[in-house]
Amino acid sequence: MTAPDRAASLLTTVARYSERYVRDGRADSTRVEADRDRLRADFVRPLPRRGEEPHDVVSELVSRGEPGLLHSGAPTFLGFVMGGAYPVAVATEWLTSVWDQCGALYATSPVASVVEETVARWLIDLFGLPSGVSVGVTTGCATANLTGLAAARHAVLADAGWNVDDDGLIGAPVPRILVSKGCHVTVSRAIRLLGLAGQVYPVDVDEQGRMSLLAFIDRLESTTGPLIVCAQVGNVDSGSVDPLTDICRLTHERGGWVHVDAAFGMWAAAGPSVRRHVAGLAAADSWATDAHKWLNVPYDCGIALCAHPDAHRAALRTSAEYLTVATGGDRDPVDYSPDMSRRARSLVLWATLRHLGRDGVADLIDRCCRLARELASSLDDEPGITVVNDVVLNQVLVRFDAPDGDAAGHLSRIVDTVQRCGTGWASPTTWFGHPTLRLSVCNWQTDSADIDRCIAALVDAHREATSLHCSAAAPLEEFV
Repeated sequence: MTAPDRAASLLTTVARYSERYVRDGRADSTRVEADRDRLRADFVRPLPRRGEEPHDVVSELVSRGEPGLLHSGAPTFLGFVMGGAYPVAVATEWLTSVWDQCGALYATSPVASVVEETVARWLIDLFGLPSGVSVGVTTGCATANLTGLAAARHAVLADAGWNVDDDGLIGAPVPRILVSKGCHVTVSRAIRLLGLAGQVYPVDVDEQGRMSLLAFIDRLESTTGPLIVCAQVGNVDSGSVDPLTDICRLTHERGGWVHVDAAFGMWAAAGPSVRRHVAGLAAADSWATDAHKWLNVPYDCGIALCAHPDAHRAALRTSAEYLTVATGGDRDPVDYSPDMSRRARSLVLWATLRHLGRDGVADLIDRCCRLARELASSLDDEPGITVVNDVVLNQVLVRFDAPDGDAAGHLSRIVDTVQRCGTGWASPTTWFGHPTLRLSVCNWQTDSADIDRCIAALVDAHREATSLHCSAAAPLEEFV
């Protein structure tokens, strides 16, 4: 058998397994079958001296790995903010691996480079941003935040007469960075990586997790020098959106830069029923979002966008004598994201957006938000269960009354019951000091029946946890 024949045979084996995995419902159960100890027993061992046949290796990975999968693509998976993956996206991911393109330069993959240009125009249009915005495809929103803030640092210091490329940061004017307390942890990490950690000034938020405009104005009045403001669109817990119109106006009046952390909330701009919640989005200077969340492409895929392409490229540009770089105004993807050896992620974006079209993206966003409201309304009607946020997008925060006052313990029992039952999956958070359940609706497959199943599982788990406490407390009550 020739090498191409062996490769084709292996891919056929994986294709057959993939078909069974999708068809027989294993991917719909949210229960993880294997714990850490079992997985370590199956995988942690010395690397063998002799290699093994590819079919044997893949077969072993499937048999030992599948029990440790968290089936986040299931339609009843409401944990974190993790979408599923459209079939066309999965197929394109496989094709991307078969083609094995390095998407750094036009020279290393002409098709990936041109497709990324096309996708960039589509995204700008979907998000309602100015036509001149530059776009970089990244590993995720963490890298997209780093990209946007790198462009911000470069621009505000240049405006202050400092050249970061030539002079570094030592002795530079000190930027002041105002950050919404609701921003994702990757924003603070990006700031740290950019050498600006000591210049962060947190801005208080309101009861929904939105940046307080009064607190922001107070911070602005005591701020001098180069200014960067980090706002949020889609609080990771509540889904709330900062008052972008006022934040952008006030920041720009002081010559500052507004970066928007919008890992999932950016996509609300494409949903007619919720677009109003992201008013002012287009007035910002840079944005970071994910495609592997609400657009439902496989992990990993993020997007960095910048209203100042010169600053974007200046912060990240790459050149070397051995590289064949684009000239004459043409574009190389490597100049717009930190990665150089980079997967051709533009292909899966192109395929998914082409499959959905503008109307399909709009339907996905609006449908998820409607289902989130259905989820919240039904849970809020249940005794002992309270929805604590305004459901503006796809996020629902739930508090459960604990019969013994131990809210953390009660919630832990509910989460454990739900995750073990396999019907649905949810994860806890802490909201203003209170143990809370965080529910996110962002899977393309999720429908009203799935939401009803999740509601039933959560209600049953709450009642079971309450009943267990009451049963355990009964002998003590009788004794007293």
